[in-house]
Amino acid sequence: MRNRLESLSRLPLRANLVGLSPYGAPQIDVPILLNVNENTHGVPAEVHRAIVDAVQAAALGLNRYPDREFTELRGNLARYLGGGVTADQVWAANGSNEVLQQILQAFGGPGRTAIGFPPTYSMYPLLASATDTRYVTAPRDASFQLDAGYVAQEVASSGANIVFLCSPNNPTGTALGLDVVEAAYEAGAAARAIIIVDEAYAEFSHAGTPSAITLLPGRERLIVSRTMSKAFALAGARLGYLAAAPEVADALRLVRLPYHLSAITQAAANAALTHSATLLANVEAIKVQRDRIVTELTALGLNPAPSDANFVLFGGLADPQRVWRGLLEAGVLIRDVGIPGHLRVTAGTESETTVFLESLKRLL
Repeated sequence: MRNRLESLSRLPLRANLVGLSPYGAPQIDVPILLNVNENTHGVPAEVHRAIVDAVQAAALGLNRYPDREFTELRGNLARYLGGGVTADQVWAANGSNEVLQQILQAFGGPGRTAIGFPPTYSMYPLLASATDTRYVTAPRDASFQLDAGYVAQEVASSGANIVFLCSPNNPTGTALGLDVVEAAYEAGAAARAIIIVDEAYAEFSHAGTPSAITLLPGRERLIVSRTMSKAFALAGARLGYLAAAPEVADALRLVRLPYHLSAITQAAANAALTHSATLLANVEAIKVQRDRIVTELTALGLNPAPSDANFVLFGGLADPQRVWRGLLEAGVLIRDVGIPGHLRVTAGTESETTVFLESLKRLL
């Protein structure tokens, strides 16, 4: 890979792409993969059959272009979200990353600025670079939290046109209070900033953790993005979506590629949404394992961050690379996200979690 990156440097890349590395995590064939926050439970048999039947039916019409407005899918997503969200407020694309890219294509670009609050999702600066959007940062505090006053100050002083707020935050798992979102929205008024609340892991939140979807009425610059990759166990299907004012979807129609959602993708997502209760039953099991990880890591003397996601970031490691390699040798792959003294682990099945915890204990 290094040689290919060196060869890449000889091509006439745009200046803001020179020296960048593509997003990605190690792809290593080991028995237990807990490094990219997938839903390790897989698709239940009942839902699998429904998806296969739907895809088979869609395949009969593959000689025709798909519904470019994905009308049925937008309706199903709106019903799933509830809270008064209507189909014309919903937009979808190939994973939430494409949703975010389209937002940057429509509202970012040369002469415009996006702000993020690291440590946070590492795709934000890459998406900004890809769209020639300037990216600035304001760091979180030592416990990875964000205060409403601090966020408002940073949004206002940066003059940001786009604000990334991730809740629950990747890679820390910490959730935001709605006061932070409200403060960012008000502080961004002068620049007419688009406020993106990335809720990719929202379904794993603790009971009572509010969603920014409740803030949508009356806020035309607020966007809440979601995904079917995590809670719905459809990472391979690539379906992300957002809820916002209808005019946001109209703006994204200006930049989306024609027929950007295939008939196969739409069929699979629609079938899954009709069985959402079955799929979300596994979410509760994952939350149990997440909380178990937090409890047991604390007992081991480590410092797990409070998590509302399907993963746990934990610190207190003198040599995280030694621990990472030791777990890999034990057949467990977790993630080094580049935060000193920390590693991140996905909450898997009960048996996967047990192997991770027992292997970690031996290493410590």
